[in-house]
Amino acid sequence: MYNETEKHIVSALVQNVPGVLSHISGMLASRGYNINSLAVGETENPDLSRMTFVVVGDEAVLDQVSAQLRKVVTVVGVDDISQTDYLERDLMLVKVQAAPEKRSEIIELVNIFRGKIVDLSIDSLIIEISGQEKKIESFIDVLRPFGIIELVRTGRIAMTRGHHALKSDIE
Repeated sequence: MYNETEKHIVSALVQNVPGVLSHISGMLASRGYNINSLAVGETENPDLSRMTFVVVGDEAVLDQVSAQLRKVVTVVGVDDISQTDYLERDLMLVKVQAAPEKRSEIIELVNIFRGKIVDLSIDSLIIEISGQEKKIESFIDVLRPFGIIELVRTGRIAMTRGHHALKSDIE
């Protein structure tokens, strides 16, 4: 059974037209739905983009979000993948203070979390890391004592495992 704080992952295929992201996110926000994360990008079909929403709420909220998405003309497919076997990833770039005497310790943490150093300056490092939300949050926690200068995340993306795929309802 769902609870009020459960996170649901909803994927929507949308036509790749100007303003679709703004229209859909505005529609959901105007109806009071809490979008915890939103990621969008092109699919294997350049005419379609895939939006991945993380929505917080109970089953009724999830049903309403899915129903509202299906009413939008530019939405061609909707799938709740949270109750299926799926993979999820979040990508983060984080700039952290890295005085020379602290660098080896930070590099060791980057290796433990399977991250990658993508930029190095005199007093900072930029680190790239991807994985499940819990991994990203844990990495942020261990970096805080060093001094996080700046941080940016993609939001969660997810895909079902196996043969099932989100397809357009209009094909």
